[in-house]
Amino acid sequence: MSGHNQFALLRQRRFAPFFWTQFSGAANDNLFKFAFTVMVTYQLSVSWLPPAMAGLVIGALFILPFLLFSATSGQLTDKYDKTKMIRFVKNLEIAIMLVAAFGFIAGNVPILLLCTFLMGVHSTLFGPVKFAYMPQVLTERELTGGNGMVEMGTFVAILLGNVAGGLLVAIPGIGHTTVAVACVAAALAGRAVAQFIPSVPATDPG
Repeated sequence: MSGHNQFALLRQRRFAPFFWTQFSGAANDNLFKFAFTVMVTYQLSVSWLPPAMAGLVIGALFILPFLLFSATSGQLTDKYDKTKMIRFVKNLEIAIMLVAAFGFIAGNVPILLLCTFLMGVHSTLFGPVKFAYMPQVLTERELTGGNGMVEMGTFVAILLGNVAGGLLVAIPGIGHTTVAVACVAAALAGRAVAQFIPSVPATDPG
């Protein structure tokens, strides 16, 4: 262990599928949010959502589920197999992104606002799993490095998601459709990778 390198975890099944599942989810969150923000700020004229308020409203709707459901999410994470929780959350992400795809293609702002809230719920459910999974699959000496890898991956995913969302939604004529396809594709990719996460039993089934 004296020569342990945290990057070696990316070649191990106990960590790599989880890392890429988290990465895809963070990227998709930000691709969706930034593309939606650009759309209602610069491309659509919505009388009841002024461009100056759009970013604030979208951000608030995404954060609200963290305030409402974080404690409950932590209890669910203790009660159920963490891998099953992750796969359930990724299935939920696919469903939300399918609805959001319709919202982007139709230019339907209320549907996209609903999906913003639901993606906040999705992230709220995943948050406690992210922190509870690694202590059960990594050794004490690997845990700090593993946490660092996940945090690094999260911030890189946020950056890439924002860049991709801004670029895709600005494509003339097909921007909204391209964003819709990209969001669904990212959700499907995350679910596919989650299938390879090994089972991690519940810590408090009662």
